[in-house]
Amino acid sequence: MSSRMPERRSSSEPPAFYSVPETARMLGTSEMTLYRAIQDGHFPAVRIRGRLIVPAKAIEALAEAAFASVREGDAEWTSGGDL
Repeated sequence: MSSRMPERRSSSEPPAFYSVPETARMLGTSEMTLYRAIQDGHFPAVRIRGRLIVPAKAIEALAEAAFASVREGDAEWTSGGDL
């Protein structure tokens, strides 16, 4: 085995994974809602020694899918002011 230490990510490089609380904040939902979605298989996460982490690529894919549905006319943007 190599005794070489893993390289640290630079501060300008985005993380590859986020914690559930970080992800919940980004999505504007509660942690419990996100934990339930993960448990039900509706949101991807990886468990490492009991800790759940969310791949950044999953969040990127979610955002891209949202943009794609707006472009395809399946949804529309709202300002939230006139609900």
